[in-house]
Amino acid sequence: MLSALRRAIIQQTRGFATNNIAVDGFTGAVGNTPLIYLKTLSEQTGSKIYGKAEFQNPGGSIKDRAAVGIVLDAEEKGRIKPGGTIVEGTAGNTGIGLAHVCRARGYKCVIFMPNTQSQEKIDLLSMLGAEVHPVPAVPYENPLNYNHQAKEYAEKLENAIWTNQFDNTANTYAHYISTGPEIWEQTKGDIDGFVCSTGTGGTLAGVGKYLKQKNPKTQIWLADPPGSVLYKYISSGGKLVERGGSSITEGIGQGRVTNNLGTFVNDLSGALHISDEKSISMVYQLLDSEGLYLGASSALNVVAAVELAQKLGKGSKVVTVLCDGAYRYQSRLFSKKWLESKGLGDAIPEYLRKYAVLD
Repeated sequence: MLSALRRAIIQQTRGFATNNIAVDGFTGAVGNTPLIYLKTLSEQTGSKIYGKAEFQNPGGSIKDRAAVGIVLDAEEKGRIKPGGTIVEGTAGNTGIGLAHVCRARGYKCVIFMPNTQSQEKIDLLSMLGAEVHPVPAVPYENPLNYNHQAKEYAEKLENAIWTNQFDNTANTYAHYISTGPEIWEQTKGDIDGFVCSTGTGGTLAGVGKYLKQKNPKTQIWLADPPGSVLYKYISSGGKLVERGGSSITEGIGQGRVTNNLGTFVNDLSGALHISDEKSISMVYQLLDSEGLYLGASSALNVVAAVELAQKLGKGSKVVTVLCDGAYRYQSRLFSKKWLESKGLGDAIPEYLRKYAVLD
């Protein structure tokens, strides 16, 4: 029997794909995003590479799915009552999704986030009515980590919850009952591999579990940026090393195995390490060849999809997710000065540098 949460998500989102049924507010518009065939990259690899256009969610990113799923789960379990406060520690997009959901469902939203995030994200959260607390970016083990500060803040309030996106498996479940089935339907079950990066692990675990249940032969891979420990963890068979380094990508990479990722990590087919140089180059390639204006995490996913397609061989069909658009990062990704400061100016092919129009 379907849970109330699953019924609510399916009922609110399934109509969007039919194009002839009105949906119920913001939450109803989340999901059923297009699956885009990436023509140029597919032709170059001899495979078929697809990107799930999660930037077309109403809040602009894949994190809208987790936000809706977590809030509906809390409502179903009676953990939040009308007029309550929802608190989260987030690198940005989950907070933006939650701010939208809170506005739509009558909650106050409080966000703790690392002060390393783009100003565009911070400004957008404030414009959506969220109370934003930028705090120093410190490791999860540090008591001042933004997640711990969010938890402590919520515990001091009446009728408030810390949504705990990293370890609340309602996040994974939202993707298991929406993103996974959509990909299966849109590919008509003809899919050889799925790959994406992970922050909370919800997308990879939820989609991976669904696709594996439909066809155990489908390969599910994790893509990892510099500064994250997950590539080495998976490649070494489960040895967790100390986190070191950093990446230009935001909201992905991890120093631990979250509860969400933990539900599926042992079923992964493998992991790929993707450099910042490859990611930033792909940001510009996608804009030039596909007309897609995407953020660095989306570009990293596409690089990984290309590499997975090459591993699986010509004729393979690989899907990834296009997390969000570049407009949340444009002051960095398209700034010549910023790119040079990160040592990435030369990573962009000469013929594509015309797009770096900001000083």
